[in-house]
Amino acid sequence: MAPRIGYLLPTRESVMEGRPEAAPLLALAERAEKLGYDSIWIGDSVLARPRHDPLTLLAAVAGRTRRVQLGTAVLLPALRNPVLLAHQLATLDQASDGRVILGVGIASDVANIRAEFEACGVPWEKRLGRMMEGLRLCRALWSGEPVTWDGRWKMENAVLGPIPFQKGGPKIWIAGSAPATIDRVGKHFDGWFPNGPSPAQYAVTWAAMQQAAVTAGRNKSEITGANYVTLAIDDNQARADARLDQFLASYYGQPADLMRRRQACFAGSLAGTREWLAAFTAAGTQHFCLRFAGAHERQMDMLAGVAAELS
Repeated sequence: MAPRIGYLLPTRESVMEGRPEAAPLLALAERAEKLGYDSIWIGDSVLARPRHDPLTLLAAVAGRTRRVQLGTAVLLPALRNPVLLAHQLATLDQASDGRVILGVGIASDVANIRAEFEACGVPWEKRLGRMMEGLRLCRALWSGEPVTWDGRWKMENAVLGPIPFQKGGPKIWIAGSAPATIDRVGKHFDGWFPNGPSPAQYAVTWAAMQQAAVTAGRNKSEITGANYVTLAIDDNQARADARLDQFLASYYGQPADLMRRRQACFAGSLAGTREWLAAFTAAGTQHFCLRFAGAHERQMDMLAGVAAELS
């Protein structure tokens, strides 16, 4: 089966370059849909890496597209009140006729993200428990049934409306490759959405997650293996490497070689890119989120239709 191919809108890059206007981003989303891409993704950060709010901008994308799925890559639920988050996502899912995928993460342990949590009034050490409980509460509210909750948030016979277009709410995929993520995906999530492992590491972890799902009494087909990757496509290898390194260093404020070790990245020819993506497909990836290091229109055009070649 061919994997699904998604495209990450460059919201962070646009802000970094002093071009925060939404119109060019919406045009890129429309272009991706016309080229046959399966999904549009937007990242999340409030203060650590300033960018557009993903849910607000995805609502605008929903109004400009008809087919593509709309996802967060990835949202930090711990920064949000889950009652408000459940309401926002239910409305977005209705507005898009059920096209929403909620990609979530715990957050990387770096100084500027810790400061972001502090600014939002969320204890850093409590972020995992807050995220897990908050997502359980979202799912309970998405049922449309009265919800009584006695935890971090308290309510009695609360009913959310409207509920999402998708029965039970959007699918929730979680990022991360730590050992504990294997059990979490198997038991609680609809998909795995990493951005770090090699194809060999991906295959081993994905097999373990599928087994964890079976052990938890689920059908392993209920979970999706996704992958967030960064590409710099150029037949000139030196030019491709330079562009990827410059992108990673400016985006993260850390050495490019360090980020290359931490994240799934490829710089090289179109043929090499296809081969690299095919290795992940063979390892179990069913849905890619492609982040391009600059030259978005050109690279988007080059990979249009690549899914059929990876099947």
